[in-house]
Amino acid sequence: MHLKTILNRVERHGSFVYGQPRFEGKRLIVPVRPRSNGRPRCSGCGCRRGTYDTCRGPRRFQFVPLWGIQVWLEYTMRRVNCPRCGVKVERVPWAEGKSRVTTSFARFLASWAKRMSWQEVARTFETTWECVFRSVQMIVAWGLAHRDLSDVESIGVDEILWHRGHKYLTVVYEIAAGRRRLLWVGEERREKTLRQFFDWFGGRAAGLKFVCSDMWKPYLTVIKERAGQAIHILDRYHIVANLNKAVDFVRAKEVKRLKADGYEPVLKCSRWLFLKRPENLTSKQSSNLGDLLQYNLRTVKAYLLAQEFQRLWQYVSPTWAGKFLDQWCRNVMRTRLEPMKDVARSMRRHRPLILNWFRARGEISAGAVEGLNNKAKVTFRKSYGFRTFRVAEMALYHTLGKLPEPDDTHRFC
Repeated sequence: MHLKTILNRVERHGSFVYGQPRFEGKRLIVPVRPRSNGRPRCSGCGCRRGTYDTCRGPRRFQFVPLWGIQVWLEYTMRRVNCPRCGVKVERVPWAEGKSRVTTSFARFLASWAKRMSWQEVARTFETTWECVFRSVQMIVAWGLAHRDLSDVESIGVDEILWHRGHKYLTVVYEIAAGRRRLLWVGEERREKTLRQFFDWFGGRAAGLKFVCSDMWKPYLTVIKERAGQAIHILDRYHIVANLNKAVDFVRAKEVKRLKADGYEPVLKCSRWLFLKRPENLTSKQSSNLGDLLQYNLRTVKAYLLAQEFQRLWQYVSPTWAGKFLDQWCRNVMRTRLEPMKDVARSMRRHRPLILNWFRARGEISAGAVEGLNNKAKVTFRKSYGFRTFRVAEMALYHTLGKLPEPDDTHRFC
């Protein structure tokens, strides 16, 4: 089968004809010429106009590689005499604007950019990082313009660290079962950042039924203000994470106290014994933890309280879960473990939001937020660090947005 036949099958343009391909070094050059009866389109208004003149030299556009060989389309651009726009260079159907990359190749690069780092994609297909970025930018812009946001009812709000120096991004996901995707990304984690999301989301916020977030006060304030009709759920992951931080703080402080008082360092190298789930401990770790539980230590008391708290998630009724939570908080407040008492005070303040987890059970997956956050962090690691917010935003939408793609996007059969 001739190359011209393949091109006419997969990339046919009615007003243009492929010429005889030729090799220039390791590149395959495919000349393109307009049909004799074809009139060029104005790049401004898109209407067919008469030819004004022809540019001096041909322009080349990089196409999808064939059998590992670079393929370039070569075409001499015409200028049109448009009564509306004036003299303009014609619009060609295989590329957009002044880009020297065909639309097919840009979509091809964007599909590979989901699987590999952008630098690796550029190196593999012998192009530049900027070309890969522009390709991703093009496919993301098309997807954002064509995605459907009409039936979004459940969202999750969280922040992710993307640069050193406490530089965060606010991310908003759709977390309904079977529809987990990124909806919006914003810089920083302030009230104004989340307000920007609701301003963009517009009247669709009135249709929200569930909102999941952590205990970050700016998020709680804005969600109550802009989506008060929705059931607001505190993410279980962050609740348990705060509890584990308190246990670890008690352990670290007690290690220093035992060392200063000259006691045996029984808590040395015991951090993960108290932080891991019991079912995830190895046999040796289980044995060591059992030995430590025989001591009358503040760390042991904090650990036992944390393990008792895990019983909360076994309840089905919000009423009985609330009674258990109240009793657990009273037990903690009777101790002298200040870090644990701080957690109990926080849970009392956020009691209605914690119990909303039981009201929404089966409706949404609150753990989906952390799962998507992990994928976002993998995207950042794969990139070796995006330097600007604009690039990071494009990468996250491209990887996590589940954006629609044009029907003619290159796919392997």
